[in-house]
Amino acid sequence: MGKPTYSPRQINLFSPEIHLLSSPILVDEMEIQFSKEYLTAVLQALFVTVLWSSSWVIIKFGLDELPPLYFAGFRYLIGSVLLLSLVLIDPGHRGTLKSSNRKVWGMLFGYGLVFITFTQGGQFLALSLLDTITVSFLLNLTPFAVIFFSLFLLHERPSLFELFFFLIALVGILWYFFPFDFEAISISGLLVGFGLVIVNALSSIIGRGINRDNSFHPLFVTAISMTFGSVILLLFAISLESFPSISLTSFLMILWLGVVNTALAFTLWNGAMQKIRAMDIALINGTMFPQIVFLSIIFFPEEFPLLNEWIGLIILLISTFIIQFNNARTSGNDDLETNT
Repeated sequence: MGKPTYSPRQINLFSPEIHLLSSPILVDEMEIQFSKEYLTAVLQALFVTVLWSSSWVIIKFGLDELPPLYFAGFRYLIGSVLLLSLVLIDPGHRGTLKSSNRKVWGMLFGYGLVFITFTQGGQFLALSLLDTITVSFLLNLTPFAVIFFSLFLLHERPSLFELFFFLIALVGILWYFFPFDFEAISISGLLVGFGLVIVNALSSIIGRGINRDNSFHPLFVTAISMTFGSVILLLFAISLESFPSISLTSFLMILWLGVVNTALAFTLWNGAMQKIRAMDIALINGTMFPQIVFLSIIFFPEEFPLLNEWIGLIILLISTFIIQFNNARTSGNDDLETNT
């Protein structure tokens, strides 16, 4: 088997909490043994999903005091500074930094603008307008938005399998919002939520484009693009929001999200993904949606879903998981063929 390369077909994890560029899959699927090391990597990845799921609850509480754009900007600025430090202390990453031309900088700037400024800023804004479960529900439409945009931007035609589950997901959406009583829900929040799905899908496609030539390590791409995006996000916050009075509780929330749920979590995720099979990544990723629903019910009892909402959530969860698992299996097979 030849020297492994960064896979151009990253596993797309469609939540802003984990839509940092996934680590390259360097694992030969045929040689995987479910050893103690493998189990440790799986548990490590699951731990990261718990951290990222908990972010939703922390953000929701923090929004009682902090304006959404400042909150998001502070969090990702702290995270980007820490990740950028990891880049600067690594000779290989420093070499990449020095050799990058204007095209690379422009590409990373654009990715940071879409991924951090619009997607992450949009998530905080949506959570300030809608309940946690509804925002999570909408974001789980991202795989289907990616299929739609890939048709026009990448000329990738969806299979009948994908179209079938797209229609199933559409049924879940209609069931969730039935009987369409929009007086009880923020229209502006829904517009932000659907806009968030679009920019999250676009950031996924841009991320795939960046990784096609296998040139950049995910840590390098994430650190640089997050730095650009967080600075621009704070500039928007300065222009549109009043500077908040930050209490000790809010400061600790920002610090925890930036240090633990962003910088540390990405580092742990990056290490775990180098040892885990693509199909197992899909399974692990599939736990986030139920985790967010579970935590929301515990901390925000008023968000407990109605019967029709439970049905819509389950339909969307199943259809999204099947699409993700199928894509992961296909990606894993392609990576195996490439590396053998």
